[in-house]
Formats: sequence, structure tokens, C-alpha cells
Amino acid sequence: GKINWPMVKSMESQHVKIGFVFIKATEGYSLVDKSFTDNWFQAGLLGIPRGAYHFFIAGKSGALQARNFIQHVPKEQGILPPVVDIEQQYGVAPSIFRKQLQVMLDTLQAYYHLRPIIYTYASFYNDYLEGHFDNYPLWVAHYFELKSPRTNRAWLFWQHSEQGHVYGIKRNVDFNVFSGDSADFKKLMQPLSE
Repeated sequence: GKINWPMVKSMESQHVKIGFVFIKATEGYSLVDKSFTDNWFQAGLLGIPRGAYHFFIAGKSGALQARNFIQHVPKEQGILPPVVDIEQQYGVAPSIFRKQLQVMLDTLQAYYHLRPIIYTYASFYNDYLEGHFDNYPLWVAHYFELKSPRTNRAWLFWQHSEQGHVYGIKRNVDFNVFSGDSADFKKLMQPLSE
């Protein structure tokens, strides 16, 4: 639905404010979220730190999926790194989807000059990705945990709930925390040295 971005920005509940947003941009080869352009513009207009994510379809070309994302997500200074969301195997051998995932990560990094973030569930990471993408920041979804997700590696973002309520958004949203301080957060948005 339509998001009231000024209400999102002004929200404060129990001393918690919205410090960043990730907005769905694309999926697979051609799908584009119909609200992405408006959400991206409105969040940026209000100065909310923002990033975009792509829902990765295992077994499909990483290059073509990266092209879909690049065609729709502006290359701007001060944005969060692109995120590749991989949650399902779709019956594809792990070696095959890991190869295509690497192609997508390489393509996004070359274009945006930011190291992409991998988003996945703790169980999917532990079963299929552990030990393969250790140079990439991890955003891990693991609900009903009290202090941190159960994974054997450091995480950058933790999605700890899918039942969040944010002013200006009618439905529940995912809540996430960042592992670091404000200086660490600012470094995320600095281009990699070439």
C-alpha cells in the first residue's frame, strides 16, 4: 500500500526511531516492485538512509538479475549497499546457484562500488552459503531469538521480527538492527577504493 513517509520518519516509540530502510526493488529477470520508484524518492527526500534489495531466483542468470536491478536502482552517493535476498533453492544444486549469486554480487559491486550485502535466513545460510561468501556482509533473518541470530559468523544486520508496526505503514513490516555504531554505519555508504 501507500506509505506515509513523513510519518515513518517522525516515528519514535520507546526511544526507538527508524534509522534506515531497505526497499524492495526487483526480483528475477524482469519484475520491478510497482512502488519502488515512489518509495525510493520519498525516503530520499526526507533524508532517511536507504538501500534497495533484489529477490534472487536460484538457477537464473546472475548477470541478467543484476541488470534488472541496475536498470531500476539509481547509482547515488550516500545510499546503502545493494542487497541480494536469497531464501529458496528452487531445487537447484547449491553449486549452481552459488555460481550465479557470485556473478550477481560481482556485477553489482562493479557498478555501485559498494560491497553488496547477502540477505538470507539463518537456516538457509547454514545449509547452503556458509564458508562460501565470507567476504560479503551478512544480513540474517532469525526470529524469536532474544539476543542474536544463531549463525557461526559475524552479521551486519539482523532481522529479528516480521511483526513490526511503523507509523505511516498499514501492514506489519520486518524489523532489523545494525551491528555497529554510527561510524560503522557511515562507512557502509562510502564507495570502495578502486
